Amino acid sequence: MSALPAPLCPPRRILMGPGPSDIAPRVLAALAGPTVGHLDPYFLKVMDEVQSMLRQVFSTSNELTMSVSGTGSAGMETCVVNLIEPGDRMLVCVNGVFGGRMADVAARCGAEVTRIERPYGEVFTPDEVATAIKQCQPKVVGIVHAETSTGACQPLEEISQIVHDAGALLLADCVTSLGGLPVEIDQWQVDAAYSGTQKCLSCPPGLSPVTFSKAAGDVIAARKTKIASWYFDTMLVRNYWGQSRAYHHTAPINMNYALHEALRATLEEGLPARFARHRKNHLALRAGIEAMGLGFVVAEPYRLPMLNAIRIPDGADDKAVRGKLLNDYGIEIGGGLGAMAGKVWRVGLMGETSTPRNVLVFLAALEACLPGKVPAGAGVAAANAYYGS
Repeated sequence: MSALPAPLCPPRRILMGPGPSDIAPRVLAALAGPTVGHLDPYFLKVMDEVQSMLRQVFSTSNELTMSVSGTGSAGMETCVVNLIEPGDRMLVCVNGVFGGRMADVAARCGAEVTRIERPYGEVFTPDEVATAIKQCQPKVVGIVHAETSTGACQPLEEISQIVHDAGALLLADCVTSLGGLPVEIDQWQVDAAYSGTQKCLSCPPGLSPVTFSKAAGDVIAARKTKIASWYFDTMLVRNYWGQSRAYHHTAPINMNYALHEALRATLEEGLPARFARHRKNHLALRAGIEAMGLGFVVAEPYRLPMLNAIRIPDGADDKAVRGKLLNDYGIEIGGGLGAMAGKVWRVGLMGETSTPRNVLVFLAALEACLPGKVPAGAGVAAANAYYGS
């Protein structure tokens, strides 16, 4: 018999990549609570409270709002597989990796997918979307609100009006935006949206908040074919989250405890204050990065405050710098994906990670990893000046 592995002793990191983000001790403590049954009255009360708090964070009154048992990609698949029947037309706006993933999921569900594309780091204009809708007349238009692979924030309100004027449904990827900047599901008339727990909500990965409008729910109920996924069939799962409490699957009890506490922390801080905190720390980071002579991929009006795509300076070794940050300073940042691989560093300031301490520590550590390539002390000085102002 081989020797048992050593007990787990994970290293302490500062999680400044594209997710997961740092987790508050109170959320980890909730995760460690005693497990009860998935139909226990106590857990059913937890589910009700999670649902209520998710509605507040999504800024919606949608009845069909819940946490899907799975990560953010499970939320994506839930939304697409419920709205799409084989042969349906779906328009997907692709300006990064996750728009591309949505198109892939839609094709796997049997959709006739039309893709419109922008270079990574750019966003779509309403006119571009309107032109594509006229050409393909889709049932569903899918777009990424916060593109995690590029740091770009896509304005949705005007596009939403165009989508609905054409009689289509709007599906939005809010994985990185929820809890870090305004996500106004009802005001923007978003018909379906999904997110993840591990970004700005600062909960461990494992659940995906989703919400469907009444119009989307009516489309799902009127389907002519069965939803291809039994596990993600909202017509079944809603009975578990609704008043009938019909057994569907064994929910991840303790993950819902953690999400419950993460949502409590979010609403306790207050959404406007939370959004302002993310914005402030992003602007301090920007001041430091620009003082170091570095730049961002995304134009300023469309930059996400919680995910910063920073251009790698000439002569810098992407993997070596990220490795030094991790091994010498305990700081995790992300590399580029897809067309941006080897060209950018993705620096997250999400949820618990979004603090002045982390901004200043990261800028000092990055300078140490780029000897001779950036002005000594300039980044930290500029960020401190911003905070002081």
